[in-house]
Amino acid sequence: MPPAPDRHPPLPNAPRSWGSLISRLAFRGAFNPKLGFDLIRTAWAFRQRKWWRTRPFLPLPDRTYLRWRMYTAYADPEAIPPTEDVIRFAGWRRTTIGV
Repeated sequence: MPPAPDRHPPLPNAPRSWGSLISRLAFRGAFNPKLGFDLIRTAWAFRQRKWWRTRPFLPLPDRTYLRWRMYTAYADPEAIPPTEDVIRFAGWRRTTIGV
């Protein structure tokens, strides 16, 4: 039996980088204001707490938390989610949580 690979294969239709994912989401949100607000609210919910105390002083997500979320969702802490998954999650947050 061959040894298990160290890294999972990329998810189908997933962007190859976080920058690419953000660009795709920004493009989709620019043409759909409801989706744009959902994505902004979701990004704000993922921000690191007390983000203003550490460089680069931007409301970015906590890397440890984001890696844990990717591991629980995709079994790979280095995974980059497909664009459609992020859009569905943002819509789910709005309808289920009401935010």
